[in-house]
Amino acid sequence: MARYRLGTIAAAAAAASLTLSACGGAAAPKAGDFGSCTVYGEKGSISINPVTPDTLTVQTNLPSPGWWKGTSPETIDGGYEYCLAANIAHRAGLSSVKVMNASFDALVAGQTKDYDIAMAQVSITPAREKVVQFSQPYFDSNVAVLVKKGSDLTAANISSMKLGVALGTTSVDFVKDKTQPSTPARVFQDTDTMVTAVASGQIDAAVQDTAILLGFAKGSSGALEVVGQYKTGEQYGAIYPKGSANAAPMDKAIAAMSADGTLEKLSASWLGPTLGGDPAKVPVFAAP
Repeated sequence: MARYRLGTIAAAAAAASLTLSACGGAAAPKAGDFGSCTVYGEKGSISINPVTPDTLTVQTNLPSPGWWKGTSPETIDGGYEYCLAANIAHRAGLSSVKVMNASFDALVAGQTKDYDIAMAQVSITPAREKVVQFSQPYFDSNVAVLVKKGSDLTAANISSMKLGVALGTTSVDFVKDKTQPSTPARVFQDTDTMVTAVASGQIDAAVQDTAILLGFAKGSSGALEVVGQYKTGEQYGAIYPKGSANAAPMDKAIAAMSADGTLEKLSASWLGPTLGGDPAKVPVFAAP
């Protein structure tokens, strides 16, 4: 089964202005149905029983440039993951998507409730699979290093730098085990706070997913840059409520979107333009 690969973002920026047409004969939604998203595939091709009638309730952790266009549930009207949720809703024959904000740590710990699906660039790990139920993967990810413009940080000296990680992310263990910093990495409550700490000089670098930090770098007006990344083999998956009867049909929809090119179209529309660069071209650091 085909899966979305980071390398396919290479032509995303060039495709940003591409007018996307619906596949399988499906038309784009009326304005307001799914924000700025275009939907693809056959409406009603899967059947689910959502927590709110005719609405897909999706949880995430905001802000998240490129993945969610907007900074609060009320302002979200686009982004890769939001439009992925919209496409699932469309294929389930639903009319709308409801967004709920939650802490990343609570999401990966399975501590939230009253939702159908959660997406927040969550890497699938054996430890997390013990407490939450994942979808099939929909995105492959590496871990990047974000610094202030002009920083002298390199793969050779990163262990001597003051590093930051976000609570609940796989970067916490990655930094501890792989980069082995001389001073324990500072753990922040969320990515936004961590990035602010880099900009203010509280830490030398932030370590998190490449496709996330590129978005923050672009939004910094040149103050921040991604200088390297580590290959991890990680993949993002959505989270379902444990034992959800909707898991199988939504997995079917994700698999179909991987196979029919919908995921690549979503990346061309939302990730490439927002990230401002190709994650596959970020220099690869060798772990110390």
